Amino acid sequence: MAKEPIYEGKAKKLFEGPEPGTLIQHFKDDATAFNNKKKASISGKGVINNRITEYIYSRLSEIGVPNHFIRGVNMREQLVHAVEIIPLEIIVRNYAAGSFAERFGAIEGEPLGMPLIEFCLKQDELGDPFIAEDHIYAFDLADPIEVEEIRHYAVRINDFLSGMFLGAGIKLVDMKLEFGRVFDGETFQVVLADEISPDTCRLWDIETGEKMDKDRFRRDLGDVAEYYREVAKRLGINTEAAVLKVVDSDKNKRSTSKKLPLKNLRRRKPLQRKNRQDANNHEGESAYHTEKRCTRPTRPGHC
Repeated sequence: MAKEPIYEGKAKKLFEGPEPGTLIQHFKDDATAFNNKKKASISGKGVINNRITEYIYSRLSEIGVPNHFIRGVNMREQLVHAVEIIPLEIIVRNYAAGSFAERFGAIEGEPLGMPLIEFCLKQDELGDPFIAEDHIYAFDLADPIEVEEIRHYAVRINDFLSGMFLGAGIKLVDMKLEFGRVFDGETFQVVLADEISPDTCRLWDIETGEKMDKDRFRRDLGDVAEYYREVAKRLGINTEAAVLKVVDSDKNKRSTSKKLPLKNLRRRKPLQRKNRQDANNHEGESAYHTEKRCTRPTRPGHC
């Protein structure tokens, strides 16, 4: 009998992991846009996004960005640590595009003077609305130290990925990040969660300006999986064999492993400031979330 997911979102499912505090993150082929109003299934998309996310999170671990990823399980799944999700979507923008260009009447593709960080409330029922930092504190979604850490990691991730994609002939226009917190009974640690893939980034070919991301689905440009695969190819990720295997991948038996500890993470007590350690001291530990939905914007666990 197939195992039931403990949570299912628009693009992923979560299953219980082999050890306490771990989860299996399963990438689906489902594609959605405009707050789930547009839907489709794109064969192989989940496999490609899984492989790209695995690659990026492993690279981020190497530069000291703590994240949820432990290791790959199969072509469509990865083992992650469980975290409490912070109900915010963090948008990092390098160029004007999408809703930002519409809001401010900017020319699409116009470079911004500096990377801009925006916060959105992660709540589909409300359309994931844009919120100010004061809203975060008023609704008790995160404390000021957590927001400071989120900003710090968002800037660092953007700097690193902008260079990485540039080397692959791709312009990182903007991206969406999600973070969670690990709690050990006394202190919290903010960690990167969710995924980073063409589903969550705007990626344009530097030479042609061709869109290589989810806008191909949003705008009915076609060839979604082909362009996702091209992104992976330019990053040196082989997905051809993976996509061929995807037909039977869901039948694969999930492998198990020993739980990898969250070691060397800088921990702090809520609202207590400590000097930021050199991020290179982090060993790239990771986490993921169990998410709760509230009828009003409140901190997870207070629903």
